[in-house]
Amino acid sequence: NLKNGRFHQHLRDTFAPLVVRYVDLMESSIAQSIHKGFEKERWEIKGMGCATSEDLFWKLDALQSFIRDLHWPDAEFRQHLEQRLKLMACDMMESCIQRTESAFQQWLKKSVTFISTDYIIPSEMCAMVNVILDAKNQSLKLCAVDGIDLHQYHTKIDDMIEKTNANIVQGLTGKLMSVLEATLSKLSRYDEGSLIGSILSFTNVSGSGKDMGQGYVNFTRNCMDQIRQKITDELWILTFFEQWYTSQINMLCNWLSERLDHTLHPYQCTCLAHIIKKIYTDFELQGVMEDKLNSKAYQTIAQRMTTEEATCALTMGQAESGIEGLDEDADTRSKTKVTIMESLSGEEGNFVSNVGAVIGGKVGTIFGKGLGGIGSKLGGGTGSWF
Repeated sequence: NLKNGRFHQHLRDTFAPLVVRYVDLMESSIAQSIHKGFEKERWEIKGMGCATSEDLFWKLDALQSFIRDLHWPDAEFRQHLEQRLKLMACDMMESCIQRTESAFQQWLKKSVTFISTDYIIPSEMCAMVNVILDAKNQSLKLCAVDGIDLHQYHTKIDDMIEKTNANIVQGLTGKLMSVLEATLSKLSRYDEGSLIGSILSFTNVSGSGKDMGQGYVNFTRNCMDQIRQKITDELWILTFFEQWYTSQINMLCNWLSERLDHTLHPYQCTCLAHIIKKIYTDFELQGVMEDKLNSKAYQTIAQRMTTEEATCALTMGQAESGIEGLDEDADTRSKTKVTIMESLSGEEGNFVSNVGAVIGGKVGTIFGKGLGGIGSKLGGGTGSWF
């Protein structure tokens, strides 16, 4: 009888130290690969994450599969190995997540001083998001036993992943919202009573409000395309888009609420109307649900912008009517002058012409003598500047 007999006992005594030694070596090797890998990591998208994370999760899974396939006959030793491998996976994944979040925060700090609508989410940051999402998917397999969290390792790592993911979403949303904040800051220059706004309107150096609005719309579209192309988790993408859209609408609503007592400048009105209409349809195409899109904040904005657009249209219409009236008055005055000159004919016309010629001659003589006298005095009586 081989089962639990002398032969099995001999195998356990012979190979148990070797298995323990092998696990020790693999743990040390994986820890070193994490350290060196993240130091040299270029954050290029590979597989479901980056090069280092793909290598890490493959090694952890391969090691657990190898030990499991040994089918160790001693139940106590088998459970000991299993628990140790799950703890190792938890520690390694924790290190991976911490290093990824640290790198993400460093990338967020780049280009802080200069934020414009030319900004596009770097593919490196998308790779970091993928690493966190892949860690979440791998944690159940690597940290739990047959889907059951016997040692609470999966719960620990899952809580850490959720906190890290929340920090990443918050940081990325804040980065994108800083572009809208910069755009609204530019629009604030056109506030009622602003001297800078009056100068900008008179010189027209900023173009039309629609140009600025389209610039922001292009920014949102470019970032949405980048997220769609680079990030692998569809559910995460949809959740992020919902949060980003809500943050934009809330910021726009607050900005308009601060100006309830003032009418928007036509530049502001044109820009905001273009932005609000476009982001609604763009995020609708990305799968954001109607109840998220048509929120109370959005309805408040829509009502305000309807009123502002009507006011701007009325104001612009009155301004155009005033300009046309001035043009008509100028045409009338010029026609009156021509009519008077044409009505003077015969002796009256000759008389007016003679008077004009005499006056012109006298004025020319006076100016000639005056300028000549000044020239002779300044030039010593002999020379002149003229």
